[in-house]
Amino acid sequence: MIAKPLVAATDGSEESLRAVEWAAREAVVRGAPLRIVSAVQVPAMIGLQVRPDRDFVADLIHHERDQAFGAAAARAAAVAPGVQVDTVPLSGPPAQAVTGSGSGALMLVLGSRGTGAFGWMALGSVSRYTAAHASRPVLVIRGETAAVHRQVGIGIGDLDACADSLAFAFEEASLRKASLMAIHAVHLPAISRAGDLAAIQADAARQLAGLLDTWRNKYPDVPVSQDVVQGHPGRALVGLSARADLVVIGRHAKHPVPGPGSVRHAVLNHALAPVAVVPSS
Repeated sequence: MIAKPLVAATDGSEESLRAVEWAAREAVVRGAPLRIVSAVQVPAMIGLQVRPDRDFVADLIHHERDQAFGAAAARAAAVAPGVQVDTVPLSGPPAQAVTGSGSGALMLVLGSRGTGAFGWMALGSVSRYTAAHASRPVLVIRGETAAVHRQVGIGIGDLDACADSLAFAFEEASLRKASLMAIHAVHLPAISRAGDLAAIQADAARQLAGLLDTWRNKYPDVPVSQDVVQGHPGRALVGLSARADLVVIGRHAKHPVPGPGSVRHAVLNHALAPVAVVPSS
């Protein structure tokens, strides 16, 4: 049986190369191959020019993509000697092409921002589109990836619909020999009375503990802690990211696109650690 690959996207930028390094290490831990993809598109305005100019620009872009592939493969080999690596060029609109490349993969790994020598890919916008639409977990690499805290954090919003993100978070913690911190935020209007808030927090803490008990039994090697906090969940998770190797959040299929102020939007823009966005099945 052929193992599912991890897919990492590169645009030639340093940010994307750090994402490739992260994916290569993860591939080793999971015993999986690494597939490096890159999507470039000749700008539409070039099509209005004479054909020789368009061919020249297209050849230049493809040359830069080949160089990016070479740099990415070299970085993967440096941090994970022996990992199986292949490179796959993609065609079509970059965001959709990269998102589609993750079909059947273990996960997709991208940098949070940055355009390389060929700026047509615009990796920052691609990572946000992919996190909102991919059918597989998406890892967006933020900050320095070498720091090791031995902790995985997870934000749990809907206590009744978080099985997929919990499964991913516990597996990551187990593979990393790390602890797991689960955060549930109670975000109430300022008019709520202190007594009401305390009761709501206590009830949420009981539900969260019961939910985590099921996963403790499945992953007895993972130390688990929890916290129910007051305030915007995005702010709580950004704070958690300062002491975590990875922050995991779920994504509901019925709410794929983040609006201003959404949890995913806040975490993807401000987290200090890699962020995993896990779609619900």
